[in-house]
Amino acid sequence: MHSHPFYRRTETRRASCKGHLVASIACVFARDAALFLALVLLSFQVVKAEKRRNVGQGFAGTLQGKLIVGYQGWFVCPDASQGSSGWVHWMKDGKATVDMLPDTAGLSASELCPTPWTTPKGAAVNVYSAQTPETVERHFAWMQEYGIDGVALQRFATELGDRVRGPQIDRVLSNVESSAERHNRTFFVEYDLTGTHDRGGIERVISDWTRLEDHGVVKSASYQQHRGHPVVGLFGLGFGGDRYITPDLAQDLIAALRRASASHGGITIFAGVPADWHASLIKGKTEATWSKTYRSVDVISPWTVGHYNSAEAADRFRHDHIEPDLAETRRMGIDYMPVIFPGFSWHNLWAARGDSSRPINQIPRDCGRFYWRQFFNAVDAGSTMIFSAMFDEVDEGTAIFKTVPIADQLPSSPAFLPLNADGCRLPSDWYLRVAGRAGAVLHGSMPNSVELPMKIPR
Repeated sequence: MHSHPFYRRTETRRASCKGHLVASIACVFARDAALFLALVLLSFQVVKAEKRRNVGQGFAGTLQGKLIVGYQGWFVCPDASQGSSGWVHWMKDGKATVDMLPDTAGLSASELCPTPWTTPKGAAVNVYSAQTPETVERHFAWMQEYGIDGVALQRFATELGDRVRGPQIDRVLSNVESSAERHNRTFFVEYDLTGTHDRGGIERVISDWTRLEDHGVVKSASYQQHRGHPVVGLFGLGFGGDRYITPDLAQDLIAALRRASASHGGITIFAGVPADWHASLIKGKTEATWSKTYRSVDVISPWTVGHYNSAEAADRFRHDHIEPDLAETRRMGIDYMPVIFPGFSWHNLWAARGDSSRPINQIPRDCGRFYWRQFFNAVDAGSTMIFSAMFDEVDEGTAIFKTVPIADQLPSSPAFLPLNADGCRLPSDWYLRVAGRAGAVLHGSMPNSVELPMKIPR
């Protein structure tokens, strides 16, 4: 009657229990005990799985206590199967546009993209494509391993709807979503408005976000929530020049996004603003309408990359900006998420444009001390959540993921920046380790300290 293998195994055990009374009792007890133990273990696994699921949902519920890293995901290699006939962001017209190279030692052969470059010993130099799911999965596995909470996925408004780049950035979003879910990390979409300066540009953003919501991106268990709603980032509010939208367009964009999301329950607006957003308001250098825009968002995150170049300058920035910024945002009733960065270098990016005057290692990393000092200052001043620039930004030398540590593993030409440039023998994952310590402080599992809480290899 019972054809399932479980029942057949049970009938066999029952037959084997016939015989001497004592032996039969012992056999039955052993059988039932084993069944009871199996049920207990099964229940434990169910509870454990449910606990993991609930922890993941709670984990994504707030930005408070989190270290979020910017994720560009814009690297593409020539690959017809991925809709690419050329390089994106690694090089342009055969010239490098990055100052650092990823450490690809742990990547599988299918993930590697061969470049025209070789090391001084003739070894091939490989990079990767963020179009490859396995590679993005690896990045999120690193985040989980080192304790980085999640990413703000950069989605450039100028690329929305583009015949080639549109499908590519959608593919990266899909890779990020699935990888975040598998590794219990969070993610949210941040629209970079660089180059978006007209109504057509903001309409593309509104249309794109409406499409993503309709396709259920915010329903992912890993989509970052804050203040009870999914987070949407807008980078470029308050920046001057003709490369960014005006205050009026910014307000129209924010209002339209909120209207579009109303049927989905609403959104939380995360705003990337200039480092001196508050100081400019005080000094009257900012249009009054930007003040209204700043007060219409939910989280302010001033972009500080390049605004100081030493620990001492970072200390002054804390006094002049972070502390008054915190006081002002508290008064405004919005949250504050300061940006920290490990260093800065964009020589090759500008050399490819015909300007070779930008130095390699323009803002030295000081073996991780510069990055840590910024983190210490922000948290010591009262910040409870931190944005790190960036996970994979090798174009401007702010990447914290695994990069080539020593010059011997880099091409002789063009010039690239190794991790040992400041005289320390650092492993390729050094900045993931440092970021992990920062995450531990935010999580409350270790105290904040003015000195880098790691021994620097020499």
